[in-house]
Amino acid sequence: MRQRIDDYALLGDCHSAALVGRDGSIDWACFPRFDSPAVFCRLLDVRRGGSFGVSPEGTFHSTRRYLEDTNVLVTTFTTPTGVLELTDCMPVRPGLSRGARVGTRHSLLRRLRCLGGEVKARVVVSPRFEYGAFVPRIRFTSPHAAELLGGADALWVTATHPLSGNDTALRARWPLKAGDEAWVEAAWTPSLVERGPAELPDLAMMRRRLEETVAFWREWISHCAYDGEYTRAVRRSALVLKALTYAPSGAIIAAPTTSLPEEPGGERNWDYRYTWLRDTALTLISLMLLGYQEEALAFRYWLTRTSAGRAEDIQIMYGIRGHRLLPEVELTHLEGHRGSRPVRIGNGAVKQLQLDVFGEMLEGAWLFSKMGLRLMPGDWDFLSRLVEDVCERWREPDQGLWEIRDEPRHFLHSKLLCWVALDRAIRIARARRFPAPVGRWMRERALLRRYLLDAGARHGWFSQAVDSDNADASVLQLPALGFLPATHPMVSRTVAIIRQRLERDGLLYRYDSPDGLRGGEGTFLLCSFWLHDVLVHSGRTGEAEGLLRHLLSLSNDVGLYGEEAVPGTGEALGNFPQAFTHMALVASCAQLSAARAFPLPRPGAYDYADFALTYHLGKRSIFMSHFAWESAR
Repeated sequence: MRQRIDDYALLGDCHSAALVGRDGSIDWACFPRFDSPAVFCRLLDVRRGGSFGVSPEGTFHSTRRYLEDTNVLVTTFTTPTGVLELTDCMPVRPGLSRGARVGTRHSLLRRLRCLGGEVKARVVVSPRFEYGAFVPRIRFTSPHAAELLGGADALWVTATHPLSGNDTALRARWPLKAGDEAWVEAAWTPSLVERGPAELPDLAMMRRRLEETVAFWREWISHCAYDGEYTRAVRRSALVLKALTYAPSGAIIAAPTTSLPEEPGGERNWDYRYTWLRDTALTLISLMLLGYQEEALAFRYWLTRTSAGRAEDIQIMYGIRGHRLLPEVELTHLEGHRGSRPVRIGNGAVKQLQLDVFGEMLEGAWLFSKMGLRLMPGDWDFLSRLVEDVCERWREPDQGLWEIRDEPRHFLHSKLLCWVALDRAIRIARARRFPAPVGRWMRERALLRRYLLDAGARHGWFSQAVDSDNADASVLQLPALGFLPATHPMVSRTVAIIRQRLERDGLLYRYDSPDGLRGGEGTFLLCSFWLHDVLVHSGRTGEAEGLLRHLLSLSNDVGLYGEEAVPGTGEALGNFPQAFTHMALVASCAQLSAARAFPLPRPGAYDYADFALTYHLGKRSIFMSHFAWESAR
C-alpha cells in the first residue's frame, strides 16, 4: 500500500528518527544518526526499500495518538475479531541531563497488546541497508533472536515470542488474546561488532526502556512555559523540534527525511537531514519563546567548534557533526516517493551565498542575551566578525533563503537580514557594553535602510528583489523584524499584493518567479504563519485567529506538518515532519497569545519575537518601558 507523506508519524531519540505509517509499518529509519544511510526506506521505494511491519492479519481499521507529552506512538487496530494496540518508541538512555546529552540505544522498540477479543499479529522485519542497496544475511541466534548483517550495518532483533524467516526477511505470526502482550526490538550496531548489544533485552528490560523513554519526554516538556489557548499544538511542535535535535552536538536538522517531493512526480526532492544555520537559529528562537535555554547553549557550543571561531569560513549549513562537505548524489536505483525522481542524498546548496544567515544568527544572539544568557567575549568576537562580513558583502547578489538554483539576485529578504545583523549587533554592543565600531555600523545600517526603501520599493511596495516585479512572501518579515510598522502604507500594500498573487485557499506560495527548476510546488506553510503574524501586529486579530485555525487544521492526525501543502486538500508535501513549520507554529501561537494579553506597542516598528519573548518570560513590569525605548531609538 502506497502511503501519503502525512500518513506517517515520527519516532525519535535525539540521535536519529523513524517514520511509522498508519498500517504499523516503519518505512524510514536511519542508524546511528539522522544523516546515516537508511536501514528501512520503503518510503522512497515500495518494492526494494525495506520496512519493519507490525499489524493484524486480514482487514483492519487503525487510529493513532501519541502518549500525552511524549514522542511515543500508540496505534490501535480494530479487526472483525479483536483489537490490537501497538506502542512504538526509539528508547533513550536515562541518567543524563534533560538537555543536550540524552543517550540512545540505537533501536526501535514495539509492544503489541491485545485489548479485546482475539487477533493474529503479523511481524515482518526486512531491512535493506544503505538505502535499499542490498538484502542482508539473516542468522538466527536463538528461537527469539536473530542477526541481520551486511556491509557496515547489523540489526539485532529480539522478541518475546518465536521468530521465523527466510533469506529476505524475518517473519512471525503471533496469536494474541485479550490481555496478552508481545514485544519486539530491532537494535542497530556496526557490522564489525561480533555480538549484539551488550545486553540482549528480556521482557523486564523492554518494559523498563519504554517507561524510561516516556519519563524522559514528559520531564523535558514539563519545562515548556507556554500556557495559552493553543497548548496542545505548541507542546506537540516543541516535542518535534526536540526530537530533531542531535544530542551529541546540539545541531538541529531541518527534517529527518530526504527527497520527499514538493510536487508528486517532480524533481524538487532534497536532502534535509542537515543543519542550516538559518533554520536552527529560528528554531532556537521558538524554543526560547517556550523558556528553553539548554538547547541554545548546546548549539552555541556546536557552532563555536564547527566554525573554529572563524566568521570568514562560515557556511549556510553543515552536517550534524560539523562536516562541511555534503556532496549531492542521486540514488538512481530508487524509484522515489510515488515515483518522484531523483532521490538525492547530500545537498548541493551547501556552498551557496545566502546573506540572510547573518541576520538570523544576530537576531538569535540578541534574544539569547535578552533571556539573561551570557554572551562570552569569544562569542562577541565571532559575532563582530560576522557583522564586519555583512558590511563588506551586503551589496552582493545571493541565492537567498529559498536557495534558488539560478543566477544570484539582490533579494530584499537578504538585504533586510543584513540590516537586522547590524541592528542587533548595535543593540548587543550597547546593552552589554562590548567593544565595537558602533558609529560605523550605524552608518552602514542607515545605508541599508535607504537602499531597501529606495531600490526595494520603487513602485510603492516591496518586491522579491531589486529591479523585480515579482511577489515574494519572505518580505513579510519587514515588519516582523522591526524595519517598518505593520500598519505602514508600504507594508499594507505589500501584504495586499502578496495575498492577491500568492494566496490560494487561505495559504501562500513562496513566490511567483522562476527559480531554475522545472515543475511546481505546494503552498509553503511557513509563509502563511508569517502572514498570520503580520495580521496580529496590524491589529487584525480576528482575521489572524481565523488563519491560525485553518493552519492548525492542516496537521495530520497526530499533529505533524510537512513543509508544504496542496491547496484545497491540505495534503502534505516535502520532507516530513518539517522543523520550519513547527517552529513557525510555536512562534505564531506565542505572538497571538501575547497580543491578546497585552496591548501592542505603539507607535513605531518593533521586533515581533522580542515582543513575544518579553511577554512569555514574564517580564511584564519592564514591558512597556522596554518598547518605549525601542520605538524612540
